[in-house]
Amino acid sequence: MTLLEILLREKESKLSGGIYHKLQIDMTYNSNHIEGSCLTHDQTRYIFETNTIGITETTVNVDDIVETANHFKCIDIVIEDANQLLSEEFIKHLHDELKRGTSDSRKDWFAVGEYKKLPNEVGGQETTAPENVAVRMSELLKTYNSNAGKTLEDIVAFHECFESIHPFQDGNGRIGRLIMLKECLRNDIVPFIITEELKQYYYRGLHEWHDERGYLMDTCLTAQDQFKKVLDYFRIDYYN
Repeated sequence: MTLLEILLREKESKLSGGIYHKLQIDMTYNSNHIEGSCLTHDQTRYIFETNTIGITETTVNVDDIVETANHFKCIDIVIEDANQLLSEEFIKHLHDELKRGTSDSRKDWFAVGEYKKLPNEVGGQETTAPENVAVRMSELLKTYNSNAGKTLEDIVAFHECFESIHPFQDGNGRIGRLIMLKECLRNDIVPFIITEELKQYYYRGLHEWHDERGYLMDTCLTAQDQFKKVLDYFRIDYYN
């Protein structure tokens, strides 16, 4: 069985303690933490397992809790629809799920599930102007989907371009990493999780992509090697 088939089976059977369980908690914790969430790994696990955050002595941001629960749903969507062709509709659907019920969703200028209305930056770098996002995203997806067989580098290259466009007002990093998970599962490529330890290398790789692709590729390969150890533990075969 492929990893995708195993994830689907464990999700449907609500199996506890398997690869689906671990992927949900580890990816949600790390991807949210990179973007500033203050929830701990244990709190993330409690939310997934019991719908509570456990005992805490510090103030907890409500948005951190809502976006954590929403991210679990996003991973489910990625697993369920992994074999679908990547589309703007799918990407917007992920964003709608991620930001639903957050304080951002109550702001008039924040477009949940739609492309940004205001200019934004990432890491001090300019991104695509709001009025040009739809065209850039359409072109990116047309180019990406024109090639049936995807390599890890194809998926990472798409991610870099997606992040440089920065199509949404907020949540671009998490949506981009969810897309990489989907495309790895679709193409039977070992997925990976960008952890806190890899964050600075990941950001450097995105920033330096056009001069040296090796920085980001090496970071993703390191993360992939870490995920292979998880697959080895659960005795799941892989071929790359």
